[in-house]
Amino acid sequence: MSTHVLSLLVEDKPGLLTRVAGLFARRGFNIESLAVGKSEIPGLSRITVVVDVEDLPLEQVTKQLNKLINVIKIVELDTSQSVQREHLLIKVRVDNTTRSQVLEAVNLFRARVVDVATDALVIEVTGDSGKTTAFLKVLEPYGIKELAQSGLLAIGRGSKSITERVFKN
Repeated sequence: MSTHVLSLLVEDKPGLLTRVAGLFARRGFNIESLAVGKSEIPGLSRITVVVDVEDLPLEQVTKQLNKLINVIKIVELDTSQSVQREHLLIKVRVDNTTRSQVLEAVNLFRARVVDVATDALVIEVTGDSGKTTAFLKVLEPYGIKELAQSGLLAIGRGSKSITERVFKN
């Protein structure tokens, strides 16, 4: 099995996300990450899906996705040809002796503190999955009280865009 990152350009219609996720579920594929948001074109959204699956079954799902009337374009994004980022909010336990050590780790990873309490800090970090995983490992000994993680966001490198391929100006 290998990890694949798909970027879907879709019409912003109710129920479409359910149908997209359902295609993966019916095949027994686990979606590792899913992020949805508006695109640069009004009325269209971008869905980023990360799935761990073999190439042939993924090709079959991609063909089925293309048959959905509201799916405009699907592109598989290679890690070397795309920018991929995750976003985490982490609430970590601190006290007078550990606060400075946690703040040092925050600076080292170019994260930032977004909320301060007497016994906890809420930290925001953005980066590739290697960076976010490493940061979590550094914070584990202090006690992670809560964690919220976005789905992977990805976009192709260079000047070409997925919408240019669909809507030639």
